[in-house]
Amino acid sequence: MTLKHCPVVLTDWFEEHRITEVECLVSDLTGILKGKIMPAGKYLNGGRPRLPDSIFIQSVTGGYPDDEALRFWNSAELDMQLIADPAAAYLVPWAEDPTAQIIHDCYYMNGEPVEIAPRHVLKRVLALYEARGWKPVMAPEVEFYLVKTNTDPDYPLEPPIGRSGRQESGRQSFSIDAVNEFDPLFEEMYDYCEAQQLDIDTLIHEEGAGQMEVNFQHGDPLYLADQVVIFKRTLRETALRHGMYATFMAKPMANEPGSAMHLHQSLVDAVSGENLFAGDNGQPSDLFMNYIGGLQTWMPAAMPLFAPNINSWRRLMPSEHGGSAPTNVEWGYDNRTVGLRVPVGNAEATRIENRVPGADANPYLVMAASLACGYLGMMSRLQARPPLTGTAWTGGVALPNDVGPALDALDGCDALADVLGERFVKSYLAVKRAEHLAYYRVISSWEREHLLLRV
Repeated sequence: MTLKHCPVVLTDWFEEHRITEVECLVSDLTGILKGKIMPAGKYLNGGRPRLPDSIFIQSVTGGYPDDEALRFWNSAELDMQLIADPAAAYLVPWAEDPTAQIIHDCYYMNGEPVEIAPRHVLKRVLALYEARGWKPVMAPEVEFYLVKTNTDPDYPLEPPIGRSGRQESGRQSFSIDAVNEFDPLFEEMYDYCEAQQLDIDTLIHEEGAGQMEVNFQHGDPLYLADQVVIFKRTLRETALRHGMYATFMAKPMANEPGSAMHLHQSLVDAVSGENLFAGDNGQPSDLFMNYIGGLQTWMPAAMPLFAPNINSWRRLMPSEHGGSAPTNVEWGYDNRTVGLRVPVGNAEATRIENRVPGADANPYLVMAASLACGYLGMMSRLQARPPLTGTAWTGGVALPNDVGPALDALDGCDALADVLGERFVKSYLAVKRAEHLAYYRVISSWEREHLLLRV
């Protein structure tokens, strides 16, 4: 398929919205959107945007792993052609001229998919479910902070100033008035989301000063991953227009809670729509227990995808006072101290909430990883451990607590490499190890403060 042969629905959509310009978007490993901007006429009349496949081995700093780490890589930097997904076409409501932003899939010039592209990794996992007649359903909950603009990275972030002219100074969980402090921003955000048909549901104030959460309606994982990617871009743009930043860093401020991307997930029959996690008499099904068993078994190795950045691990550090970021793979009913929470509800709504991923995770990869763990559990018919009824802050099977051990665990996990793709896993490990090394080359203010004149 070439862009010249785009389905009629896309050309009609361009005409309906009088599109003059197209932003061709591709998510890299970090979740940063890369791509090209083209005139709409050229785009629809045979223009095929291309990018080098090396964008998928680029670190968050813009650097690359060293040659030794990339022995498996084709150093030619092959061209990829970007193929539009008409279901992932959105308006750019803040643009002066009618502009489209379209998420693309990546294919080599011989027609083979680029297997390390994050969107392809998720589609690869979803194909395994489809072959079994299963349809995963997900609903992300994405937390973020609004902060004052900060142009000097040496200075800590601060909460923004709202309508009252004051900063938040304490916890205001679920406060309506605290959300209303930023009504002009959120009203514009909702207008933009409506123009893009993003399926956002509720907006709440979270624990941290200036910390909010947006919930999405449940649906197809690929569709929801696209929506989260576009939402992040939309919120950042809206915040800038109101003189502040929106950040999805997992732990942007030292003394405030971290930001998560909770993933509610269930499994339905692709034909009947029956929830396969619901068993007889309102009890969980065998597939439900197997799915949790898979998460408990393989999540430790998948942690580099749930906590992809150096900063991610600051959110997961155990706190002497507890906290809302779980560091375990236990499960329980209506228990927010476990990594895998099962909300109380009717049988048809039986689902699992994976509370481990950070808001900084790549939506495609974090969904692919969670689904991969569950799939392996169902294929192996693993049984979950009994549900935890008390607190998991001081017990339970712990997850890796740092970048190095987590990367080593993923490197040694053949099962996840088989599901996610061996070449993808190798590329991801090379990039994340390069980022880890780059971080340790930076001397922090803590070191200068406590070591400069004392050791």
